[in-house]
Amino acid sequence: MNELNEKGLPETLIRRQLELKLQEDLTYDRGQILGSMCTRPHRFAEQVYMKCLEKNLGDPGLFPATVELEKEAIKLLGSLLSNPKACGHFVSGGTEANITALWAARNLSKEEQSEVIVPASAHYSFDKAADLLSLKLIRVRSNEGFQVDTAAVKKEITSDTLAIVGIAGTTDLGVVDPIPELSEIAVAHGLYLHVDAAFGGFVLPFFKDLGYANFDFDFKSPGVSSITVDPHKMGLAPIPAGGIFFRNEKIMKSISVEVPYLSGGNTIQSTIVGTRSGASAVAVWALLMHLGRAGYRAIVKRCMDLTWKLAEGIEAMEEVSLVTKPVMNIVGIKSSKIDIHLLAEKLRERGRAVSVFPHHIRVAVMPHVKLEHVHDFLNDLENAVKEST
Repeated sequence: MNELNEKGLPETLIRRQLELKLQEDLTYDRGQILGSMCTRPHRFAEQVYMKCLEKNLGDPGLFPATVELEKEAIKLLGSLLSNPKACGHFVSGGTEANITALWAARNLSKEEQSEVIVPASAHYSFDKAADLLSLKLIRVRSNEGFQVDTAAVKKEITSDTLAIVGIAGTTDLGVVDPIPELSEIAVAHGLYLHVDAAFGGFVLPFFKDLGYANFDFDFKSPGVSSITVDPHKMGLAPIPAGGIFFRNEKIMKSISVEVPYLSGGNTIQSTIVGTRSGASAVAVWALLMHLGRAGYRAIVKRCMDLTWKLAEGIEAMEEVSLVTKPVMNIVGIKSSKIDIHLLAEKLRERGRAVSVFPHHIRVAVMPHVKLEHVHDFLNDLENAVKEST
């Protein structure tokens, strides 16, 4: 159908058409999706989200209660990030959050400064941010532990540098950069430090409680100016629900603009987009209140238990191995004998949606993954290896 129907179609017919048209989409419940950092939203959050679809945080004066819920949720997450006074907003995702952070960094810098030092492992959203904001990215190498090399960071700092970026949960391997060291560098040189914890923000805060390796990645380090955290990843919130958190109001005000015509009367916005989903903010608030620390701690523990089972299974194979011991619930699979892209293709032929990087396959063990999914994947991996050799 290439033209809009004059009278429209019955709801029952449209539902049947949608059911047929959407059959090709993969689903989280079947355990097919093993490469995505997103997951099936919590059912309670889905219900809350659906009741708030009309709420627009882009005109905050119309929805003051929704604005307060967003502020409460930001404060709750700020506390989780070692700063109850943190401020910020829920946005569409990590890409928008990272762009927003560099927007603030640029506005707070000197006019002639235009360089941002980022790890080699930085997410592609920083390339978008650099293009949009007329910034230049200076990429620095990783060390043997796949973290950013802090010595290399120091060497790249010049009078043109305005910001440093660290990653708390790299896209390719889930590795955490040495944020305290980057913080010391940022403080010593008066630079803005942004931490991209889009994935790790809902994982790392619970490691200490679980007795795992503890990572200082947040506002505990005084040089950290802003943090990206995505509730729609390990936070189990419905998409879209990214988050940008600033250390204080001064930083956020550097990107605030006045929109005088808003019908609600509240005219200040501090986000890239105008119209913004209030449903996302309310759903995040509801999830935080419902699950609490214990709920999220249990989710993280379950994912990590499955991650280690997957890692053990991979290590038991002869033709493939781990890129590195998993830091979070991200597993990298490499091979010195098999073309990794061919191996990924064999897995995809078996319905396994995995992510492929230049030298390894990534599996994200998200909350929708079950023990039987891990066993089935290991079996498929073993068969794919045999077909690829």
